[in-house]
Amino acid sequence: MQSIAFDPEHAGEILAAVPAASAAFTLRGEAGSEPYIAKTADLRRRLTRLLGAPEAGSKRLNLRDRCRSIEYALTGSDFESSFLLYQTLRREFPGDYRERLKLRFAAVIKFDLENPYPRAYVTRRIAKLPGRTRSRYYGPFPSRAAAEKFLNDALDFFKLRRCDFELNPDPSFPGCIYSEMKMCLAPCFKGCSDEQYRDETARVQSFFESGGQALVRELEAERERLSQELQFESAAAAHARMEKVRGILGAVSLPEIVGPIDKLRALMVQRSPQADAVRLFRIESGLIHPPVEFAVSDSAPPVEAEGAGKKTPRSLESRITEALTSADLATPTSASELNEHLALLKRWYYRSRRAGEIFFADERGELPLRRVVRGISRVLKGERAEDGDSAETHRAYWLARTREGDKP
Repeated sequence: MQSIAFDPEHAGEILAAVPAASAAFTLRGEAGSEPYIAKTADLRRRLTRLLGAPEAGSKRLNLRDRCRSIEYALTGSDFESSFLLYQTLRREFPGDYRERLKLRFAAVIKFDLENPYPRAYVTRRIAKLPGRTRSRYYGPFPSRAAAEKFLNDALDFFKLRRCDFELNPDPSFPGCIYSEMKMCLAPCFKGCSDEQYRDETARVQSFFESGGQALVRELEAERERLSQELQFESAAAAHARMEKVRGILGAVSLPEIVGPIDKLRALMVQRSPQADAVRLFRIESGLIHPPVEFAVSDSAPPVEAEGAGKKTPRSLESRITEALTSADLATPTSASELNEHLALLKRWYYRSRRAGEIFFADERGELPLRRVVRGISRVLKGERAEDGDSAETHRAYWLARTREGDKP
């Protein structure tokens, strides 16, 4: 964050020295006065409007006579500006920064495992950090309606309860429409044993944890067993159910970002204000960590190969890994902070046209570094992921990097 004193008498000189670049900034007045905090795609133009000579009869906001200092940080992308704006407002206005940002929490599915008879439902608030509760959270979804549709479609394959009241199992209880339709094991009137309900709970949890693949594998095994037993009609029914599961797990219904929140590990690539560099945002358990500046051109000397006595240039993959492991990671202070980071991530991810790219870790928690390298190339060139990811698209880029000492 850079800070410069502001004097209305020398406003022209001061504003001319301000870079015409994307930034988040703070205008401070006298001690005790409320600062003005915002983000902009052109810092010089925005400050000229706010601190330039006021126009006669204009009602446009002008802070020329109130401002005493300017603080700003240059950014390379709108996401970075938004993230920096969030951090600044959270620090300066702890009481109402969410309202100022119009920050709406992301919709997630909560699987309440702390209840004796677990159930799943949609919520916009993670009550406790994932490591401090037995309950599981899955998301973030683009909207509450999308989360509810996915949950209802998924629960049609199981017999988990959908009621929201605390159960006190009583054989005299009449039950509900779900138990009459055989869509619930009906623990409310002891329609099942506690062990049976725990088994069904485990099946539902496996479905969510595996992104639905556990149920697909279960139905595939059932189809094969029925086929071997020559029960072809039942096998066809199992196949139809499997195809229906795959339908609700499609790209439209279940985006790549949706999964267990505590396993949401990804790397976002955004432009940097520096030439030939990008900024890497590491996402761990849904929390967005401060950006890491990554210069594509490597000024470090080549590495000597073991036993060969020959020096080879460092690959971009190894340099990315080194940059990420050496960076400091933030620690979430509360569940509210996690909710806010998910809201910022969801706001960016579900845009119809978003700048930058994101890459998710696999089941082992490993990032697809080769795809990340190609993504860095696209971000530097201002291309989008759907513009193509072929070798021809980046041939010239990799030749240039190899000449400078990098190996693709």
